[in-house]
Amino acid sequence: MAQTKKKRNRKRRGTQAGNIDSRKKSRPRNRQDARNQAKAGSRSKGPRADNPPTWRSAIMRGAIASVVFIALLVLLFGRGLNEALPIGLLMLVFYIPAGFYMDRMMWRRRERARIRGGGKR
Repeated sequence: MAQTKKKRNRKRRGTQAGNIDSRKKSRPRNRQDARNQAKAGSRSKGPRADNPPTWRSAIMRGAIASVVFIALLVLLFGRGLNEALPIGLLMLVFYIPAGFYMDRMMWRRRERARIRGGGKR
């Protein structure tokens, strides 16, 4: 026998990949609630620049820069790989501390400005 009562359709929350967002997002009742939710969400994720610099990030940046430098020496300037590698390693030794101390100087400057500005992030 045919079904007389129509089943209730539920909203499908999954993505095409099958992931389901488990976080419940309540819908704001008015514009003020929406603004408050938006401000609260943006405060939890601060800019990446607020984190102090690390040696790991300096090493990664220096390694990438030296690989690019070696590639430029080989491809653009026609140097052999035997000539480019020692120069690239020298640049790596220079880039790592220079990058770290430059990042630290800029981070300290931003921190001083943030403290002077009343602690706003």
